[in-house]
Amino acid sequence: MSSSHQDEQVRWKAALDELPATPDNIPIFFFSHGSPMLAYPESQQQGPLGAFLKDFGPVLLQKYQPKGIVVFSAHWETQGQRLVTDYGDSNPLLMDYYGFPPELYRLKFDSRGDSALSERVVELFKEAGHKARTSGKKEARGMDGRGFEGSGLDHGVFVPFRLMFGEEFRDIPIVEVSIDSSLSPEANWDIGRAVKKLRQEGILVLSGGLLVHNLRDRSCWSLETAKAEHKEFAKAILEAVRAPEAEERKARLVALTQHIGFRASHPREEHFIPLYVAGGGGEEGAVKVLCDLYGIPTFAFGL
Repeated sequence: MSSSHQDEQVRWKAALDELPATPDNIPIFFFSHGSPMLAYPESQQQGPLGAFLKDFGPVLLQKYQPKGIVVFSAHWETQGQRLVTDYGDSNPLLMDYYGFPPELYRLKFDSRGDSALSERVVELFKEAGHKARTSGKKEARGMDGRGFEGSGLDHGVFVPFRLMFGEEFRDIPIVEVSIDSSLSPEANWDIGRAVKKLRQEGILVLSGGLLVHNLRDRSCWSLETAKAEHKEFAKAILEAVRAPEAEERKARLVALTQHIGFRASHPREEHFIPLYVAGGGGEEGAVKVLCDLYGIPTFAFGL
């Protein structure tokens, strides 16, 4: 990493150290999941996000000693009901990306699910008035109305998790849950709210996306090339997250979809919506910015 990124690492390590060790009330996290290229060695593609994820994962395990992990991904949407993976003793991987080098289709991440945890997530959704059910290995996943061949954890989960937890991670079960394809901030806020009890049950809840994601204008991805509206939008996100009062914070987060830089940063908002899942799951507590890298930050909600 460059010297500026090394300075950033000092800051994010300090922020991670300051997280309270509360295994009986685990914060819910929005994290930036990056692209499949994160699977390349650091010297080629990982950069500061890869370095952050490698620091982030061990801290989560040490401070919260989770009994399980429930993860929401920008890459799994369903309409009208939540689907919850129930893959048993081995979570398959869904290589839901196209046009990448062959090595990225041979990636490994050895993890397991847990039927009891999957059923608990479904139960909580139903208690909150949502339709929900489990989804097994024989059911092909879909996104944006398109079906994929096969099932499994998508790259918004297994690519960052390989960096966070290592390629073999079987001690703690992992269950993935779909976001709401309406892409409504309120609907997805309610999804996070529905599962917030998990935080008191020893379950780590993570919600992954990207806060700048425009494949049509790749200038937006780098602070050096981003346009003014991209930079102003990224600044507005941090200001909204840092609002001290819960009601004001939610109002400012929801208002971000009206910001002049929103569509410039998100032609379609699926990568932004996981922020609202985390917001709903931690709406009653404080928020801490753990990493403020442009376009790829990470936040802890519900402190």
